Amino acid sequence: MIVCGDDALAHRLASELHEVYGERVTLLVPVPPDAPSTPTARTGRALALFGRVTAAVTRTPPAPAAPTGADPDGAETTGNLRVVQTAEADDRALGEAGVERAAALALVHEDDETNIRAALTARRLNPRLRLVIRLYNRKLGQHLETLLDQAAAVAEPGLDPEKLDAATTVLSDIDTAAPGLAAAAVAGTSKVVQAGGLLLHAVERLPAAGEAPDPGRCTLALLSATAGDPAGCEGSENSGDAGPQLLPDDRTVAAATGRAALTLEAVTAAGPAPSPSRLAASALPVASLFSRRLRWSLTGAAAAVLALALASTLTTGDHPLHAAYLTLLDIFAIGDPALGESTSRQVIQILAGFVGLLLLPVIVAAVIEGLGTFRTATTLRRPPRGLSGHVVLLGLGKVGTRVLARLRRLNIPVVCVESDPEARGVAVARRLRVPTVIGDVTEEGVLEAARIHRAHALLALTSVDITNLEAALSARAVSPDLRVVLRLFDDDFATAVFRTLRTAHPAALTRSRSVSYLAAPAFAGAMLGRQVLGAVPVERRVLLFAAVDVADHPLLDGRTVREAFHAGKWRVIALDGSAGTTGRESWRLDPDRTLKPSDRVVVAATRRGLAELLGRGARTPTADGD
Repeated sequence: MIVCGDDALAHRLASELHEVYGERVTLLVPVPPDAPSTPTARTGRALALFGRVTAAVTRTPPAPAAPTGADPDGAETTGNLRVVQTAEADDRALGEAGVERAAALALVHEDDETNIRAALTARRLNPRLRLVIRLYNRKLGQHLETLLDQAAAVAEPGLDPEKLDAATTVLSDIDTAAPGLAAAAVAGTSKVVQAGGLLLHAVERLPAAGEAPDPGRCTLALLSATAGDPAGCEGSENSGDAGPQLLPDDRTVAAATGRAALTLEAVTAAGPAPSPSRLAASALPVASLFSRRLRWSLTGAAAAVLALALASTLTTGDHPLHAAYLTLLDIFAIGDPALGESTSRQVIQILAGFVGLLLLPVIVAAVIEGLGTFRTATTLRRPPRGLSGHVVLLGLGKVGTRVLARLRRLNIPVVCVESDPEARGVAVARRLRVPTVIGDVTEEGVLEAARIHRAHALLALTSVDITNLEAALSARAVSPDLRVVLRLFDDDFATAVFRTLRTAHPAALTRSRSVSYLAAPAFAGAMLGRQVLGAVPVERRVLLFAAVDVADHPLLDGRTVREAFHAGKWRVIALDGSAGTTGRESWRLDPDRTLKPSDRVVVAATRRGLAELLGRGARTPTADGD
């Protein structure tokens, strides 16, 4: 396996493949600015760099340095791991990494163009290579998948396309992590994984005091029992047996008194997503054309017109419609003077003239305000004064933009805060009519303008850890019970922040999330060539959902659903709905049902459990768990 990248995702992915799945991995990392430009491995330096990053990624102390030696390519080697420093992933660098002999290549640079250029080069050097590419542009990614797969098929014309393993998978780390970030900010929001024709809904359930989770439900995990302990650590090795337990058996669930559980509530047929109404997408804010004061003024004027029309009908005996018509003519000063008519008609005409004088400024104000509203229909909205129960989203970069879109699909009210008016997510917020505050969150009054004192949660998703922390502390100073979700890159720093905030505010919910941590399992699954359907975060651990063919796995073939369940490793959830079965047929399988070689099943598994199920020879579990 070859991993090529320039950020935390590359290091975490290499660590995932090396430590969890036991794969031979070559990591291509950029040359530091002060290093020579020649692509080469730097003795000791690259290994020390990777050791420090791996320690931060896995939250375990680095192992003592073992004797190392240079391989024939000149790269520093440690067991099944090689670290190569190179200026760019060109023909020479990929050749030194052994791309001709590699099974898979992951290109996870932050720059889409760099990944595309390297993918084209790698496909030319090895048509059978399995490619996993990180792209933010999803539409471009679909076209790139087709192009590279066609190139592989052309390069191997005599090979059956069904047996050609040179598949191309384009993933976005942001799309993979966005559901977990959104779910962490919104209590009760389902975590959804789509499996062919099925929708898998995983939700958190808190049992009644003194009771165990409902044994009738499909329990995917028991959540940490240290949630109320300020000295505890969310989902980490420091929680011990009180930490989250993935895929527990029935006996463990029955003994977990008072612990919250992540359960699979329902699986339903997944129809096509309803397309948004064109009118709703492009509609102007007609309802907000007039302010409250102007609406009251218009209502009063209308009431005056009705009163005058009614008085004219009662005093003159005229038809109501004709009386209303004459009243309007008098109000707008286009009616004939009521000379020679009854006194009541003349009085009503004079009163109508006064109403017209009063109505004139109201009409002018309505026109001016309406024009202003239409002019600003494509500009950013300000948070309404009475807004409450919303989510304050800090940062409209790549991560914030995708999380914003997901929150709006869930009809969750959001107020965005962004310091750069030209950020990529500002246009999305404008299109979705989401209130946005442009300003530096570290400045006084910015969070207050976002109505943080009435907010339900704060999502701090900027790319700067200190900014996210400062925003969280400022928000907690205003609202001590506010739910806070922080995006922090450094795991040690995240753990320290999490424990400190929970100690200072034990009654409030605090979560720290890393995009690379949530995204790495999906990238690793794609490199191994299996169909990973999605990942569900369980505190600081991850459950994978994958579709596997029973015929290819002796640990499933010929076994019953009950026998195929290995606590803490994997569990058969359903039959893959893409095979033509309906939701009712494939969900809640009979424990005594025997799995047939023709079955394709959906399994929930830990990373190490799925590696063992696939016969990858996963290593002995380390302290960081799954």
